[in-house]
Amino acid sequence: MPISELLTESLTLCHIDAVSKKRVLEIASETLAAEIDELEAEDVFSALLNRERLGSTGIGDGVAIPHCRLAGCNRALALLITLKEPIDFDAIDNRPVDLLCCLLVPEDAATEHLQTLAGLAELFSQSEIREALRGATDAVTLFSRFMNAAGQGS
Repeated sequence: MPISELLTESLTLCHIDAVSKKRVLEIASETLAAEIDELEAEDVFSALLNRERLGSTGIGDGVAIPHCRLAGCNRALALLITLKEPIDFDAIDNRPVDLLCCLLVPEDAATEHLQTLAGLAELFSQSEIREALRGATDAVTLFSRFMNAAGQGS
């Protein structure tokens, strides 16, 4: 499924204030769980945190792609976040993170999960896309810029 079909404007948060990796994952969990009735924020948070314990999803250049597969999730969702201030995320390049795209997929969607992660990593590997997203001052602009970039990349 194209990345652009997983994100909605309501799943786009611009310049949020999160002082830690744990806090941004809590915010992400609450936002994602609100989109699917069958999901509880605590379950999403636990799954994202467990995935982070396996190894950081900070891919470098100030970007992280927290992700997990989850029972009870009936469709794939993405959540795009920019932070007011970068936070430590144990990224592979040791740089703080200020741009995140959280991915939540159904438990049985392993292939879709990997393909979507690869697409996101490809998208965020492009410095001009990262800078365009960071330059957005509101969620509407952030969403629009991401959709334009995803449309070109997928």
